[in-house]
Amino acid sequence: MIRAPGSALRPDTPPTYPQGAGRIRKAAEPPTTPLGAKSFLGRHGERLESPAAAAPLFVELTPVHLLPARARFRFRLARGAPFAARAAARVVENLHGVREARVNPAARSLAVVFDAGETDAERLRAGILALPLPRSLPPDANGRAKELATVVASGALLLGTGTLPPGLRMPATVAASLPLYAEALEDLFSEGLNSHVLEAMAVGISTGSGDHVAANTTVFMLALGEYLENSIARRSDDMLKKLLRPDTGLVWVEEGGIERQVEAAELAVGATVVVGAGAAIPVDGTVLNGEAMLNEAAMTGESVPVRRTRGDRVLSGTVVEEGRLRIYAEHVGRGTAAARIADYVEQSLTAKSHTQLNAARLADRLVPGVLGLAGLAWLVSADWQRAAAVLQADYSCALKLATPVAFKSAMYQAGRGGILIKGADVLERLAEADTFVFDKTGTLTTGRLAVTDSITFDRHYSAEEIIDLAASVEEHYFHPLALAVVEAARQHHGRHFDHKEVQFIAAHGVASSIDGKRIVVGSRHFVEDDEGVRIGAAQRKRIDALFRQGKTLLYIGYGGRLIGVIALKDQLRDSAARMLARLRELGARRLVMLTGDHRDRAAELARELGLDEFHAELLPNHKADLVAGMKAAGAKIAFVGDGINDAPALAGAHVGIAMAQGADLARLTADIALLEDGVERVADAKALANATLRRIGANYRLTIGANSAILGAAALGLLSPVMASLLHNGTTIGILLNALRGGSRPAT
Repeated sequence: MIRAPGSALRPDTPPTYPQGAGRIRKAAEPPTTPLGAKSFLGRHGERLESPAAAAPLFVELTPVHLLPARARFRFRLARGAPFAARAAARVVENLHGVREARVNPAARSLAVVFDAGETDAERLRAGILALPLPRSLPPDANGRAKELATVVASGALLLGTGTLPPGLRMPATVAASLPLYAEALEDLFSEGLNSHVLEAMAVGISTGSGDHVAANTTVFMLALGEYLENSIARRSDDMLKKLLRPDTGLVWVEEGGIERQVEAAELAVGATVVVGAGAAIPVDGTVLNGEAMLNEAAMTGESVPVRRTRGDRVLSGTVVEEGRLRIYAEHVGRGTAAARIADYVEQSLTAKSHTQLNAARLADRLVPGVLGLAGLAWLVSADWQRAAAVLQADYSCALKLATPVAFKSAMYQAGRGGILIKGADVLERLAEADTFVFDKTGTLTTGRLAVTDSITFDRHYSAEEIIDLAASVEEHYFHPLALAVVEAARQHHGRHFDHKEVQFIAAHGVASSIDGKRIVVGSRHFVEDDEGVRIGAAQRKRIDALFRQGKTLLYIGYGGRLIGVIALKDQLRDSAARMLARLRELGARRLVMLTGDHRDRAAELARELGLDEFHAELLPNHKADLVAGMKAAGAKIAFVGDGINDAPALAGAHVGIAMAQGADLARLTADIALLEDGVERVADAKALANATLRRIGANYRLTIGANSAILGAAALGLLSPVMASLLHNGTTIGILLNALRGGSRPAT
């Protein structure tokens, strides 16, 4: 007799898989043209050109240590070239075949983990040497230290202005202002009039009129404001980057009953990964056996450990606090949820929403108006100080920075709440959505079958024993029907029937032998046509009644006779009705369900949930057609689905939302991917989007109102340049701190 997982007696025994399970087809080989100094391959095989005039990222790269899938190089930079380790690693990781890059600036070391089947150390070295210096490097620790030093120096000058000899005050003020003038000139020739030009003019006017205290105060406030603004902007980036997962390093795998350690980069789909207490799970997959308490806070924001056992899905980045699990690896490396989060985070740091772009354009358009107001104030009053005070206040900083900070903060809060939002524009579109369209199975329902009926046709077996018989052989089969039957047997603490070796008949069922008689469990076609089990007229009548109720049927034949039928049904999610009611409160005007189910079952479900409409008995292509029709009629559609056949509808909707247990294609196509299996997160995402757009609107009105008041008061001579600078920078920092709060955190 073979034992397998799911047994009520031995739940920790590993399942048996059909031969070949877990194999994946190797991707097409990338072009093998040698990489030249001007061209290299991107991650997806595209050829990227390096401009001839572009400075190289590295001028020299010497191999230090080479392994089959890892290389370490010593690098040399061009003299005086700017360098940021994080940006350099990111650029190298974009090369084809590269899995990970790490840069140690102090040791001038570059370590690269790569796929030996896609590239080699020599081609990799040529590709890295061809990389151009990134046009924009994020501020590193040295940049932050320089900003802080500028604040301290300008503050010291301001405090010491009165103690300096009169002859030194002008040179000291000019020296402190030179970086500001240089930046303003550069911006003037490259971008035209902007806030930096106005600020430089304000300092120049105060310096020229001999008001060194006002000039030095402005320089100090500008330096302090820039430092705080950049710190707030960096913090919003860092918050998002907390969603990136560190490399798990060495992991345990089981092969042929033997456990051994391998590099995480060597894991393949279909591997059996063993994770014990204290270790992070390195893959996305399904628990084969074992039991553990997982800390999933890194992925879902939920701090309370959750129990995971056979058949449960687990995500990379979560940590085993107690217990031990054997996991079937379904997604590894850059295919895991954690790696996809990292990719989306990197994209979100540079992507701009329509709201952000509009705010930036408005800020630029208002600059000439501020300059004109300053000129008018001087013409009317002949007071240079009044003109300088007007130039202190503009709209650019708050308008340009507050919006992206608010979006990034909201995306971080969403990620902590189990919602992956793939860009600021997605939040915008979700806030606009007025029609929510749901696929039924796996979305409004759990997508997991549960036993609803057990019918016995043999007086020697009770309804519970029919379940026990089926579970005894189905426990060897890792399939939704088998899992449901085994779970039903566990719930009533059923007995286990001893049997011989189990045969798996793909897409049909399982067969074995109990007490010398053949037992078969599976589809009607398998039991009746293939195995010759007879089904009588009375039995057919009861079977047809179950079928009309939309239930899935599992037939049990024993000794050539049909002894029972087990009916299973997808279960409605407990939170579905609450989620739909909440969506209405959040502005959804129309709630729609799409399903391939029977019309009667769909109508019953629609009434139970209070939906506005439903469409039943649909073919896969019908969903996308219906979404396109609603969209053409003017609806702003949020489509929620989980299957491969939902991908066209997810892509065609105003915003697509994929369930946590959904197919990979659905999750990649969608704009929003739920990280935990709860449809209530759809309403959480809508609430977050609404709150974020409200906060951005409030910040916008506050920016316009506060700065307009400051400008008006300065133009009327009610504010000195020093006071105008204090008020302007103070309100800007306050608005940025408000933006950093993002939306309210999704409920957990």
